[in-house]
Amino acid sequence: MKNKISKQLLELADYDLSIRDKLLKENKLAEGYHPEMESVHRNNAQKLREIIQEIGFPTISKVGKEANDAAWLIIQHSIAEPEFMKNAYQLMLENSKDTELKNLAYLFDRIQFFQGKPQKFGTQLNSDGTIYPVIDKNKINELRSKNNLPVLSNEEIDHIPPIEDIERIENENPGYILWRKKVGWV
Repeated sequence: MKNKISKQLLELADYDLSIRDKLLKENKLAEGYHPEMESVHRNNAQKLREIIQEIGFPTISKVGKEANDAAWLIIQHSIAEPEFMKNAYQLMLENSKDTELKNLAYLFDRIQFFQGKPQKFGTQLNSDGTIYPVIDKNKINELRSKNNLPVLSNEEIDHIPPIEDIERIENENPGYILWRKKVGWV
């Protein structure tokens, strides 16, 4: 553990995951974004903002790998705060030599997913468990390898819907579209 900030980041991420596990066991995450989960995510995002203000982005050299991963998890879960996620992605990009490449890939895809745009690395899934559409199926494994992600099988790649299916996929869940508009993704 590098310092008190490292400890705080790990505690925030652990709390997030413990609430998620509790709500999963209670079967309360199947009906959209649960208010308790959203509250945890917003509080964690605020605490991470304060940390960033104090030390800059919590890179591996500043807080250690585990705490850097915890910071990423907080960002990745702050789905009700699009601007925070986008700004944090830029900070991670600026510090890409001192953060996990796979975390950058996941965050890029997550932002694209919530904006209704095709992803690059194939890290985000549709509600049916298939991979959300990607920019270029032919380059996906090359990009995944460069970013420390496991390659996909040909079968997985073949089941990725085309970009043209994004609108259809999104229209299958009107509540999701309303939520994205409410929080500012679209």
